[in-house]
Amino acid sequence: MASDQAVPAAVPDTQAPANGSSATRPHEELQYLNLVREILQDGEHRPDRTGTGTYSIFAPQPLKFALNNNGTPILPLLTTKRVFTKAVIAELLWFVAGSTSSLPLSEAGVKIWDGNGSREFLDSVGLSHREVGDLGPVYGFQWRHFGAEYVDAKTDYTGQGVDQLAGLVHQLKTNPFDRRMILSAWNPRDLKKMALPPCHMFAQFYVSYPRQKRRNPTGATEASGDEPRPKGHLHCQLYQRSCDMGLGVPFNIASYALLTHMIAHVCDLVPGSLTHVMGDAHVYLDHVEALQVQVEREPREFPELEITREKGCSIDGWKAEDFVIKGYNPHKTIAMKMSV
Repeated sequence: MASDQAVPAAVPDTQAPANGSSATRPHEELQYLNLVREILQDGEHRPDRTGTGTYSIFAPQPLKFALNNNGTPILPLLTTKRVFTKAVIAELLWFVAGSTSSLPLSEAGVKIWDGNGSREFLDSVGLSHREVGDLGPVYGFQWRHFGAEYVDAKTDYTGQGVDQLAGLVHQLKTNPFDRRMILSAWNPRDLKKMALPPCHMFAQFYVSYPRQKRRNPTGATEASGDEPRPKGHLHCQLYQRSCDMGLGVPFNIASYALLTHMIAHVCDLVPGSLTHVMGDAHVYLDHVEALQVQVEREPREFPELEITREKGCSIDGWKAEDFVIKGYNPHKTIAMKMSV
C-alpha cells in the first residue's frame, strides 16, 4: 500500500550499484520516509503495551540498503534527523560481548536501557528478584549463550550454551554457501525471564559472488565459468516483530548495518546489503508531530565507514574507536519520547 502524498525529489544515488552505474535513482532513505507517511495516513489506531497508543500497519514492504558504493563501505545512518551513533555502537558491542546488565551502558552515557532495567519496571514484569539493571537473557545472551541456564547478569557463562555469533563467523569462513547462517534472539523458553522480549529477533546472512561476464563472438555478454571467483559480498536480512518507526527503526537499521560490516571485516568479505523486514510497524501517538516534521526533510548522502582493525580479526574485543564514520551531515535532532 503506497502513500499518495508528495515524495521529495530523487537525489544522486550515493549507494550506486557495484557495476559502477552512475544513474540517478531515489535515495534509499525515502523508503523509510514513505513508510512513515503510509502509517500516518493509513495506519490502524491500536492500543499497545506501554499505554501510549500507536498507528500501525502489518508487514510493510521491506527496506533495503546498500552497504558499499563501488567498494567504499557505506553506513545507512538516516539523515533526516540525527541518529545517536554513540549509542548504536555501544549497544552493538554490548550485544557482541553477551552482556545483560544495563549499568555499563548507563555509566558510559548511553541510557537507552535504563527504563527497562529500573526497579519499578523489573517489579512490574515479575522480576523483583533481579538487581537493578539486570535485564535477563536478552539479545547478547542469546547470541553468545543460547540455551544456557540464566542465573544473573554477574555470572560467567563461558563455554555455556550455543555461541551463535562465533558459529556464524565459522560458517562464513568455511562454507559461505550454507543456507543456515542464522542469528536468533527469539528463545521462547527464556521470554518470561527477559525484561523485554527481543524486537529485532532474527537475522539471516548470505554471501553472493558477482557473476563474471565475457563477450562472445556475437558481442553479447555471457557468464564465464573460468574466471577466478571474486570476493564474496555479505548480505543480511533482519526480521523485526515490533518496529517503533520514530526512535527504534533508524537505530535498528544502523545497528544491523554495522553488525554486517563487522562480520564482513572479520571474514574478509565485501559488505553487501541490509534488508529490513518488519512485522508490526507503528508510530507512537506522541511521535506523530515530530515525524510530520521529519518526512518533509530532504535526505542527504549516507556517510562512509572506516574500520581501523585489521581484516580477519576476531569478532570479540572491538572498541568504539575501531569505527570511523566519515561525512555524516544529518538534519538536526528531533526530540521524541521513548515509551517503556
